[in-house]
Amino acid sequence: MHSNRGLSRRNCLETMSCSWGTELWDQFDNLEKHTQWGIEFLERYTKFVKERSEIELSYAKQIRNLSKKYQLKKNSKEEEEFKYSTCRAFLMTLNELNDYAGQHEVIAENLSTQIIAELSRYTQELKAERKSHFHDGRRAQQYIENSWKQLESSKRRFERDCKEADRAQHYFDKMDADINVTKADVEKRCSLKAKQQAHMRHQIAEDSKNEYLTYLQKFNKDQHEHYYTLIPHIFQRIQEMEERRVGRVRESMRVYTEVERKVLPIVSKCLDGMTKAAESIEPKMDSKQVVESYKSGFEPPGDVEFEDYSVSMKRAVSESSFLNARGESRRRSRSKLWPLLKRNKLMSLLASPRQPPPPPPTSPSPDGLLNGPQSPQQHKEPLSQRLNDFMGTKHKMHCLRSLKRGGTGQEDYSHLPPEQRRKKLQAKLNDINKDIQKEMDQRDALTKMKDVYIKNPHLGDPDSIDPRLEEITQSLEKMQLEAHKFEGWLTEVERKLLEKGSESQRRQSGHFDSQGNTPLTNNYGQNRESPDGSYTEDPSTETTMQFKSRSTEFDDEFDDEEPLPTIGTCKALYPFEGQNEGTISMAESEMLYVIEEDKGDGWTRVRRNEDEEGYVPTSYIKLFLDMNAKDP
Repeated sequence: MHSNRGLSRRNCLETMSCSWGTELWDQFDNLEKHTQWGIEFLERYTKFVKERSEIELSYAKQIRNLSKKYQLKKNSKEEEEFKYSTCRAFLMTLNELNDYAGQHEVIAENLSTQIIAELSRYTQELKAERKSHFHDGRRAQQYIENSWKQLESSKRRFERDCKEADRAQHYFDKMDADINVTKADVEKRCSLKAKQQAHMRHQIAEDSKNEYLTYLQKFNKDQHEHYYTLIPHIFQRIQEMEERRVGRVRESMRVYTEVERKVLPIVSKCLDGMTKAAESIEPKMDSKQVVESYKSGFEPPGDVEFEDYSVSMKRAVSESSFLNARGESRRRSRSKLWPLLKRNKLMSLLASPRQPPPPPPTSPSPDGLLNGPQSPQQHKEPLSQRLNDFMGTKHKMHCLRSLKRGGTGQEDYSHLPPEQRRKKLQAKLNDINKDIQKEMDQRDALTKMKDVYIKNPHLGDPDSIDPRLEEITQSLEKMQLEAHKFEGWLTEVERKLLEKGSESQRRQSGHFDSQGNTPLTNNYGQNRESPDGSYTEDPSTETTMQFKSRSTEFDDEFDDEEPLPTIGTCKALYPFEGQNEGTISMAESEMLYVIEEDKGDGWTRVRRNEDEEGYVPTSYIKLFLDMNAKDP
């Protein structure tokens, strides 16, 4: 038997097909330990895959949060940055990164469904199967042990009975051979009863022998069946169970790699998308975009003229002419340095000619009103003179008005440079056209619905759609008027840009009449940006024009400029005689239009008609502010 097992072991190593029933017939405990280790290994591998899945989910979540953190936010300043190719490439990279995170979520999901769930279920089945197999093995082991105990018990009983029979026979023979024993003792000891006892012991010993032989044959048969039938069969099933476990681990490891291999094409596409985004960056285009974003359309400043102050020193002048010359010089120098003036200085100069307004009358009677209110007293220089010192041309008065209004952006974007204004107007016009198209589509849809209701009254009331159609029609008319208005502004800006372009070419071709001569024209004050960010379009001719009287020039400029919009109305509580320059008279209970609120100095600017406007004391009127108020 041992030689057969040795031959089988050598064949097992050669053919790689071994049977645990024949090779490990005596390793029941070790097989139990090994299979337990196999289940623990399976559970450990399942735990490894589970932790890997959790890492993939956490990584995907972090990648998504990172992508979301740097995504473009709506209505933010960053939206303007994405006109550059670098920002667009970065946005594409973030989108690809978001898809990349999605593939890691796919990996985690597939690991969870295809490996973790399957191995967890299989582990429970494996534990139950192993428990059943080893239960059968222990039962067979217990049966052979019981058979061995019976054999040992019969053997010991047979041995004991044989010894007792030998002892009884020996004692009888000894007594029978003793010569010193009397006849009475012989009769007493060698009676029939003693013989029967000895015979009975021999018979018991013979029965014990037969029983021992029976148990011995039975044990040998059970032992042969145990080691050559039961144990090999049980161990074979355990072997098959273990091989299935190993095969399942192999399959799980293969699936583990395939799960990640399946997403590699999509991950590769994501990486290709990131590479494509990087390759889409165009430095030249970004440089051009900077020009498009910040180009003002202004012309560079011209040469500064020489101002000869020695002329005034060589002649005798009166005090008035000296003051006029000083005002003219200051007017010229400040007009050239307009872009360098500070806002606070302008505002202080504008506010300086005005005194605090007179207090309202204590009594509304005519006698009290005649001597009560006093108009602002005239300073050393009138308001028009102060303004003309800094506003020698119409375009600068426009800048000053923009500054006095707070420097806020106008509806026509006139506060922007020409090129930027054109772009803003074009963008606004495109938005309006889109809104018009939406409204037209909605109107067409409602018209079709109304036709359906007319043909099929049971579906709805056609008259119920009329209010909505009327509302859309009014909205369309309003938006079309708005579009027409912006188209006019856009056409005007484009025309002026073309004129400036041709003028600039002529200026560059004929700027100097000869080498070393002074320039023929002076463009320093032309197309300058004002302190509040607004710009001017009308060319300045301050270096060649002759100044008129300051008061007349002040009136002319206010007449030529577009009048300020009305912001409400007011009612005169008391009469006021505007005798000084800059004020306007009013009668009691007279209604006037308000064009500028009180700036804290006690004066409110009002208008009676297109030709009459000025300041009145705020305490003399009652304001009715209404943003929808219109001029007469």
